[in-house]
Formats: sequence, C-alpha cells, structure tokens
Amino acid sequence: FKEIIVSSFACDSCSWSNTEIQSAGRIQEQGVRYTLAVTSRQDMNREVVKTDCATARIPELDFEIPAFTQKGVLTTIEGIIDRAVAGLEQDQPVRRATDEEVASKIDEFIGKLKQLKEVRSSFTFIVDDPSGNSFVENPHAPRKDDALAVTRYRRTPQQAALLGLELDEKPADPAEDLRNEVLQFNTNCPECNAPANTNMKLVQIPHFKEVIIMATNCDSCGHRTNEVKSGGAIEPQGTRITLRITDPSDMTRDILKSETCSVEIPELEFELGMGVLGGKFTTLEGLLKDIADLVERNPFTLGDSSRPSKTEKLREFVGKLHEIVEGKTKAHFIMDDPAGNSYLQNVYAPEEDPELKVERYERTFEQNEDLGLNDMKTEGYESEGASGR
Repeated sequence: FKEIIVSSFACDSCSWSNTEIQSAGRIQEQGVRYTLAVTSRQDMNREVVKTDCATARIPELDFEIPAFTQKGVLTTIEGIIDRAVAGLEQDQPVRRATDEEVASKIDEFIGKLKQLKEVRSSFTFIVDDPSGNSFVENPHAPRKDDALAVTRYRRTPQQAALLGLELDEKPADPAEDLRNEVLQFNTNCPECNAPANTNMKLVQIPHFKEVIIMATNCDSCGHRTNEVKSGGAIEPQGTRITLRITDPSDMTRDILKSETCSVEIPELEFELGMGVLGGKFTTLEGLLKDIADLVERNPFTLGDSSRPSKTEKLREFVGKLHEIVEGKTKAHFIMDDPAGNSYLQNVYAPEEDPELKVERYERTFEQNEDLGLNDMKTEGYESEGASGR
C-alpha cells in the first residue's frame, strides 16, 4: 500500500487507550472504493486502513459510518464493527431511561452487528474514500482477489470541497490570465521621445465584448495618453447606435468608441469622422467634453488666424454642446461603426432601453474597402496558393 503515520495513546490510571492513523502521503489523483464480499471468518481479520474522510458501509443492514465522524484507524473489519458497537452502546443507559423504544431498537441493531462477526451469512463491506488513501488488505497479493473489487473514480466537486481541494475542470485559459494582469512594455513618449512605459489590460464589458485598454504616462514631460482597441474580430455587420438624450443621468452611460466609429449630433449639425479622437472607453459626458476640447483647442478655428464669423459660430456650437452635457437641451447622439465594435451602455440591461436604438446593417463596398476587407481572404487561400505553385 503506502506509508501511514500511526499514533497511539494509553492512560495507566483509567486504562483508556486510543489509536489514530494519518496518511503520510498526499491526496491521490482519484478516489477509491473497496467492495469486499465477506464470506468467511478469515475475511474478518483483513487489515483495513480507514481515513477520517472515508465512508464505511454494510448495505445488508443499511449501516453506514459517515465521513469525518471518526478519526482514521488501522484495524480489521472485525475491529471496525467492534468500534461501531462500542459507539452505539456508549449512550444506551441514558436512552433506556429516557426512551425505552429507541433503546430497544438500537439493542436489536447491535445484536445484528455482533452476528456479522460470526459470518453465518455473507455480507458486503464497502469503504469509499474520495482522498484515495484508504485500503483493504488482499491476503492473496500480488495475485487478484476475486472477493475484493477495487474501483478508482473521479472526485465530484462536492467531494473535492470536503477535502479542501479546488477542482479545475477546465484547462487554463490564457485570456483569463490577461484579464487578471496588467501588462507593461517599454516605449517612447510621442511628445518628447523619452523612454516611457505603456500599461495594457484586457477588460470585459458587460453585455458586449472584450476590449484592450492601453495607457502611456511619461515621467519626463508629463504627457499622458490612453487608447482603446477591440479585443475581438470585425463583426459581420455594421452597428448604428442612436441615443435620445433626455435626462442628465444619460451623461453617466459608459461608452466605447472604436477607431472606426463616427459620431453625429443632428441637432447641432455636427459630425465627427472615424479615426478622430481614436478609440476611447469613457462616459458620454467624457466623450462630449473631449469633442468640445478638440474644437476649442484647434488653432485654425479659434486661434488668432481664424475669421471672426467662424469663431463666433464655433463658440456658439461649444456653448450648445455644454448645454447638452448639463442636461439643459435634449438631443440625439448617434454612433455609426461599420466594424460593429462600438458600444453604448444600456442602463436597463438585459431589458430593452426605450431611449436607445441599436441597428445592424450590411456594409457598403466603400466601407469594406476602408476596413481592408475587400482584399482580405480567410477561406480557401491554402488551395489557391498550392495550385499557384
């Protein structure tokens, strides 16, 4: 079998003694079940290693010693029955005084257990140990014992939890490691070209998909930049998302704007083309403020070289944009992404949002050309390449 640790205790004053065993090895890969057909008196002398997490059963009597109710023992089958009889007899005097009927039934059952030791008729003895560290002796070893069946089995999650183990049924997912880790790689600052670090993390957006968030912080000049890229493929269809802004709380909605997404606000006759502002994962308020900053900081529109009439129109536009952010003006916010990788939070998810409309559409040839899909072939290219050679 294997090595075990046997500990014993004896008291000279009251003559009480006790022995326990512990496995000296680790928990096995599989659980084990020993099923022995006891047919003779010699079978009662078979050695048994029963750990504290093992269950012993005798089906003919509907008798069971549950796991973790006794310490581990190194004994015989007769010894296990004797321990069970001693345990049942321990409180019998109290039971006879309080409940005579229950005490008589237990006396009857004790009598049946004692009769088992005489082996007047065959019975089945089963030891089931999910740790795999219990043992029933085979006196014919190394030859097979026809009366003893040994079954190895895979532990259930419940059995693994009782043993303090965690079963990882699924193979390790490399993407799961990325979700729990912030990756860092060296780069150069786009402003001063000094060495800087870029942090990257994979984030799962609820009710959408995975995105990759990258942030760069330069310690030399203080320049900061962040960028969001889709973690998945281009969708089969484009997506057009329309939000009717009716309440200031709409400004707190999460928003993912990919690099291929264009933004439109019909009430302001405003349109932001794809590629402008790059990919962003922010709130609706954050994106509108970025649009306002883009207009205000443009030296060709609001700088010294701009015409007064154009400057006045742009200042008026920025003022209306701030009114939308503050909830003073209702407007429609439209995101059109041919790649289908943009997202606007549905605050009622998974129910439908009455103010949010999501449309799927087939891309035009020009949109596929902009995404580089017309010249991309992902099926059948191996055969064509082989025929060309």
